[in-house]
Amino acid sequence: MITVTGDYSMRRSPADQESELRLVEPSLRDQEAYSEMIREWEAAGEKMEPFVLRMDHSNFAEYLKILHDMKVQPTGAKKTVNSSTYWLVNGSGEVLGAVNIRHRLNEHLLKIGGHIGIGIRPSARRLGYGTRMLEMAMGKAKELGIERLLLTCDEHNDAARKLIEKCGGMLENKTFFSGKMICRYWIDVVR
Repeated sequence: MITVTGDYSMRRSPADQESELRLVEPSLRDQEAYSEMIREWEAAGEKMEPFVLRMDHSNFAEYLKILHDMKVQPTGAKKTVNSSTYWLVNGSGEVLGAVNIRHRLNEHLLKIGGHIGIGIRPSARRLGYGTRMLEMAMGKAKELGIERLLLTCDEHNDAARKLIEKCGGMLENKTFFSGKMICRYWIDVVR
């Protein structure tokens, strides 16, 4: 599920050039930059998205192992699916956000979660990073063999809906889930 908070009208990008933005797999070399992003998010008092940002990272090596296992180990459960996590990093090495790409959908994810969950740290919002991250995540999904992506968001989250639509999302329907109306969008990755 994509959750976007705050005012997301576009501002001019900072000095970092868009070409310097990259999605990287989580690693020990980025531990301090990652921890800085988490501290900022916690200070803002907002729910961190995607869910992998809320996982315990006090033992960072163990956290990285769990993320790796989520990508490659059989899940063996009906509730979970394999997923890949990437961090959006700028040319200065600052971690700007995270994306989690589920390799397939189960019944629950088909209703509410979708293939991709993203989040941008509070100080990096309204700069176009969400759009760039989602576009890059679509490329990663294509590499995984996913031809159509399901993205979901709360009906009242205008910023998330605009982001999904900007990246080609076509609204299939809205469904009521856990007291909220959820918008379900599909994006064709193979065009």
